[in-house]
Amino acid sequence: MKTFIKTSLALMLLISLSGCKDFLEEDLKTELAPTNTFTSTYGFEVGSAGLYALTRSEYNTYGEGGAYIHNGACPYEALQAATDIVDVINSDASLMPFANLTLTPSQQFVTTYWNWAYHLISSANEILVYADQNTNWDAPTDKERFQAEARFFRAYAYRTLVYLYGDVPYVETILYDFQLNFTRTPKAEVIGHIVADLQFAAEHLPENPNQVKDGKLTKWAAYHLLSEMYLLQDEYQQAEQAALTVINSGHYALMKNRFGAKENAAGDVFSDLFIENNQNRLTNGNQESIWVLQFEFNTVGGGTNSDDWTRRAWNPKYQDILGFVLADTLGGRGLAQIVPMKWWVGTQGTNATGNVAGIFDATDIRNSDYNIKRNWYYNNPNETSLYGKKANITEQTWFTTKSLFPALTKFFYGRAENLSLTGSYKDRMKFRLAETYLLLAEAYLGQNNPAKAAEAVNIVRERAGASLIDAGAMTMDFLLDERIRELAGEESRRFTLVRTHKLVDRVRMHNDAIKGKIQDYHALWPIPQVIIDANRDANFPQNPGYDK
Repeated sequence: MKTFIKTSLALMLLISLSGCKDFLEEDLKTELAPTNTFTSTYGFEVGSAGLYALTRSEYNTYGEGGAYIHNGACPYEALQAATDIVDVINSDASLMPFANLTLTPSQQFVTTYWNWAYHLISSANEILVYADQNTNWDAPTDKERFQAEARFFRAYAYRTLVYLYGDVPYVETILYDFQLNFTRTPKAEVIGHIVADLQFAAEHLPENPNQVKDGKLTKWAAYHLLSEMYLLQDEYQQAEQAALTVINSGHYALMKNRFGAKENAAGDVFSDLFIENNQNRLTNGNQESIWVLQFEFNTVGGGTNSDDWTRRAWNPKYQDILGFVLADTLGGRGLAQIVPMKWWVGTQGTNATGNVAGIFDATDIRNSDYNIKRNWYYNNPNETSLYGKKANITEQTWFTTKSLFPALTKFFYGRAENLSLTGSYKDRMKFRLAETYLLLAEAYLGQNNPAKAAEAVNIVRERAGASLIDAGAMTMDFLLDERIRELAGEESRRFTLVRTHKLVDRVRMHNDAIKGKIQDYHALWPIPQVIIDANRDANFPQNPGYDK
């Protein structure tokens, strides 16, 4: 337990300053002790950078220069598996137990997500403790600003913990003594602490997003997450107000006109959101982004080959087909760890067996060729008999070889100088205004007000060119479908289905592989066995269904 409760500043700085060969020299170790570092605004800036880096490591795979957390392929896709949107077929061994519901308390990502969250919590707690002790600040508001950042990140980590594990130990300070007697704090109590942290963050984080660096938090990110946490509490009026606070702030707007790096190239405004270098507000002009994780290529503090493999997880292995070669325009090298289900993505424009309409209107730009690639053409000039011809998507290429299927271009990423690279170096929009509107709609549904929910959803649909809906069509299932249309792969789908109490229903409705197997207890993951074993001085019960 000690390893996840108390993380040293040295580890946190290793994450934020990776790549510095001199960092490990013996004479630096004492200089980086918290008592030496957290003595000025600059020291807290360094510590704050560590929190951002550790947060990005949620997407980390095998380590390299980034945070060595998960040590496996595509951990984030464990939050998409066993839901209603993707099939996981003959995939990486680390993902299969999540997909087929054979999860055990010893499974790798069950432990690494727990460790990641408590690493972030302990690092945030360290900053909070030393901020209370420090008196050397450059500005009178510095103390509250760093505390607000730390409390936001602590809330963000506990959000993951309660979604995945339910009741978890709540720790809000540095624990210097080794403990073997932790107990599980009730989920409702932990969520109450999350809300309190986010309320503090909303009060003390910077207000003007034009006055902070790209990727840095503002109070609007706190309000966005606060809306989601109020929904998790079934506090629907408060969720409505938090979402409206962001929407009415005057700082954000849905992007409705072409913009950014490829404004004059073929595409549409939705595809523009996901073009490399289009995610940030100040440098890219994206007024929709509320919080953006910084993975930019070849930049200090940016991404590495082991950060954010979402692209590899979602993209087909087209390079395995005779007639294809790797290309940046095709998204680089894909692994197809997960594949989209037919029921929602549809089969229009393909030769796949069966005609499935999908869930998009004909006019919905989120279904355009620029956003879902259904038409694939052989691109290897050395295969003259195939070059330029259309390659057919079939049941075999979709669900057996996983070499060709409709692919979300929002995750395309490739570089001509290294087409087989693993990571995606695009900055990642963690919170954007379109989701805030959908959280608002969820809050209205919770208040039994489908008319207002439809109004909120229609704002998003209008930007997409989709038909507007009325109150009669506005159900929770429609909203969950709308979140797929807008946010597939961006959101943690498991979290959304758990929060809306629809995980089991939606899986039984759409996921044929496990629809007869899923039970209510699958809404939670098991508690890592190593945690239970280590906590020998107090009872630390396993989650129901996994305690056999």
